[in-house]
Amino acid sequence: MQIEKYKIAEHNDSLAPSLKRAYEFLAGEINDAESIIRKLTDFQVAIPSWALGTGGTRFGRFPGGGEPRNLEEKIEDIGLLHQLNQSSGAISLHIPWDIPSNPSHIKALAAQHGLRFDAMNSNTFQDQPGQALSYKFGSLQNVNKAIRQQAIDHNIEVIRHGIELGSESLTVWLSDGSCFPGQLNFRHAFQNTLEGLQEIYKHLPDNWKMFVEYKAAEPNFYSTTVGDWGQSLLYAQKLGPKAYTLVDLGHHLPNANIEQIVSLLLMEGKLGGFHFNDSKYGDDDLTVGCMKPYQLFLIFNELIEGMDARGMNHNTDLGWMIDASHNVKDPLEDLLQSVEAIMISYAQALLVDRNKLLAAQQENDVVTAQEVLQQAFRTDVRSLVAEARRRAGGAINPIALYRSEKVRDHLIKERGAKTMATGL
Repeated sequence: MQIEKYKIAEHNDSLAPSLKRAYEFLAGEINDAESIIRKLTDFQVAIPSWALGTGGTRFGRFPGGGEPRNLEEKIEDIGLLHQLNQSSGAISLHIPWDIPSNPSHIKALAAQHGLRFDAMNSNTFQDQPGQALSYKFGSLQNVNKAIRQQAIDHNIEVIRHGIELGSESLTVWLSDGSCFPGQLNFRHAFQNTLEGLQEIYKHLPDNWKMFVEYKAAEPNFYSTTVGDWGQSLLYAQKLGPKAYTLVDLGHHLPNANIEQIVSLLLMEGKLGGFHFNDSKYGDDDLTVGCMKPYQLFLIFNELIEGMDARGMNHNTDLGWMIDASHNVKDPLEDLLQSVEAIMISYAQALLVDRNKLLAAQQENDVVTAQEVLQQAFRTDVRSLVAEARRRAGGAINPIALYRSEKVRDHLIKERGAKTMATGL
């Protein structure tokens, strides 16, 4: 469903006086608020097609009703998110969960909602109905050449679907690894995986990128064949200039210094994109910024510093996507919260006084360096983000409008109370 424009206007009119006061006060306290507004307006975060329904855990799933039953309804849901926040202008598809049966129709529907297709995601971490060979012991790493070829062919198929939709990148996440010592030969597994990725790489169009996503553990717990940023970087360097590392915030060991990883990957020109989420213990896939907002700010601080040093466009030169799972929240509300957290951290990082920070670093003035970062992080930029959203045509308070319009109730009435999103 879509919310009628006049309802967004009425919502904004009711909140405009308080927003005006808050924004004008903040604009008087910071430098070049208008420049930050423009960057916030441009910045877009892709929504994954699998995040629109209830996720879950190994122990259960609690569908909330009104979940999208097909790809068309998923596009409609993302269109609604984008209508509300004006920062969710892309969709990232997962194949085979969301194979477009009519690509031209799907592409046109997305365009009607102001959406483009971001990275395509392949799946060789689970067996599909009717699949000839099993990935139980890995896909690209597998000792069986026929299984490796099956995984290669699948990724080539995903590229084909992406070309039809106008996507320009492929994300490869492999669950390949081992659960027990001695289960596999590490070198052979790496070499098999590299050779498979090289075959897939050959099929990338000239304007495409390949993102090699890493994860420390799960579902394999002794070793993972793309287990950390070093291994991903090694693959990317061996593959060529179209291959990059993709960073998922939840795919690290506890307390990893992700901001340092980001800085070095940018320095090497091999950071391709992000999967945003948050976690307490592992790959929890919680709402972005709900647990570690300061870390998210520090990551964006390094992103801006590194991208500006290379003359990169903040919006288009890296892939930005949410990868979260929702078991106890309305998925659409959760996604609105996640995008808001991303925009807040981005805005805060844009406030950092780069010259003052660099001078403090050069003088080993640790206190001043910390104060510079803390000053930006502790600035309440919500009015800045809301003003950018309002100017772009979105809602000043997206969740409040979503609830006042009883969107979930409408979706349940339209789709049913027992629906379950495809692919999950």
